Parts: sequence; structure tokens; C-alpha cells
Amino acid sequence: MLGSLSETQRPARWAWLLLVPVTLPVLLLYAWLLVASWSDGMEGFRPLGFTLENWSFLWQPDPFGPNIAQLTLNTLLFAVLVAVGEVLLASTAAYALARLSVPGRRLWLAMLIVLHAFPGITLLVALFLLLRQLGLYDTLAGVVLAKIALELPFHVWVLKGFYDQVSWDHEMAALLDGASRLTTWWRVVLPIIRPGLMASAVFAFLSGWSEFLLPYVLAPGADVQTLPVYLGSLLSQADVARYGTVTAVAVFYMIPVMLVYLFLQRYLMVLYTGGVKR
Repeated sequence: MLGSLSETQRPARWAWLLLVPVTLPVLLLYAWLLVASWSDGMEGFRPLGFTLENWSFLWQPDPFGPNIAQLTLNTLLFAVLVAVGEVLLASTAAYALARLSVPGRRLWLAMLIVLHAFPGITLLVALFLLLRQLGLYDTLAGVVLAKIALELPFHVWVLKGFYDQVSWDHEMAALLDGASRLTTWWRVVLPIIRPGLMASAVFAFLSGWSEFLLPYVLAPGADVQTLPVYLGSLLSQADVARYGTVTAVAVFYMIPVMLVYLFLQRYLMVLYTGGVKR
């Protein structure tokens, strides 16, 4: 028994030996970023002095630039709306494909994979023209709709996997008791796949929070600018902007992501298991 236990532990040890050299440089870069955000300058990994001036954008807004509070609110609103919209639409569409006799069901499933395979950048021109026609260009609502449309196939496919893990016995019992299909879905099925819904919501929120390309192209106005776009503009002006300010904004931008991973990482792991049979 001890021999078999040691044999099962060997792959884990080899995994650590492989992961440490790969992740260590990334961790060092993040450590450098954190230290640089509180220092006057850096010589390699050695800070030249401690200062709070890099973080002055929090209490002294730039009169010639966007307000950091407005940027954070825009980014948070964008990420939350994307998460709510994608989970709401994907949960209904995935249930229909998993449980209902939908005409052309196999074709729809194949199209989900094909649509998700196409990179979103190929549709930027079409999205630009469509939002201009609808009067939604340079609006937060337009970017939210575009983001939901591009990522919806992925979330439908993921949630369908969770629905497939739910036993038919739960639904049949509810239907025999007189519950409607909608009531059965809402009161019986959704509570069972709650981990999948949370995982999809967390993934969608993080994707929305980190989205750069769509807001940059489809909402270039200062009123609807998001943190990734603002950080990109700072990096493009690195010759005139203070590196300390750039690093401080980058750390500020990472804080919500770190908190989400810290408290909700167990839901993200559910995506790799495909749900739990009930």
C-alpha cells in the first residue's frame, strides 16, 4: 500500500517540478509591478524610494483625463451586464438544446462549435456598421450586446453539459406532480446546476472586466471608456506618462480580478468537471 501511495505521489512531484520554472517568471513580474507601483523608480528589482504619488489618481483626478471612479463604474457595469445577459440567455438556450425536441438540434449544436471557433475580431467591421445603424455606437449598451453575442455560443455549450448531467427522474417527478415545464426548469433543474451557473457567471464577469478590443473600437468616447482602454492609452503614452502611475493603475485594475479568483475560484474549477450527476 505504501508502494502504491508513493507511486501516485510521483506524478504530483513531477508536476511541481514542471510548474515552478514556468510560473516563477510570471510571479516575479507581478511582484515587480506591485513594488514599482509604490516606488519612485526601479533599478532592476530594486526600488529607488517609497512614494504615494503614483496612486494620486485615486484622490486627485487628472483635469485633462478621465475620472478613475467613472472608469471603474463603467468597467464594473459592463462586466456585470455581460455576466447577467450571458447566463440568462445561455441557461434557457442550453436547456432547450439539452431537453426539448428542437428541430435541427444537431445542426444547432454544430453551429455553436463553429461560431465559437471564429475569432471575434473578424466581425468587428460588421458589428461597427450594425451598431451605427441601430444608434448604439459609442454606447455601453451596444458594447454589452456585442460581447454577449460573441460569447453566447461558448456559455450555451458549457451549460448544456451541466443539463446533460441532471437525471430525468427529477423533471419527470415534477411534471407528474402537475408542474409546468417552465416551473420544473426554474424550481427543480436550475437549483441542481447552480454550480454551473455560478461558474459561467464568474467566467463571463472576468471576461467582461478584461475586455479591451470591443470597448476600444465600438465605444471610444470618454463617457463610456473602461479601465482596459484607459490603461492601454497610458501605455501608448509611456514616453510622457510616469511609469509609476502606469504600474499603479495596472495594480488597481488587477485587484477585483484577484478578489474574484480568491473567493470564487471553486466555481471556475467546475467548468473543467462538467457538473455533478444528481
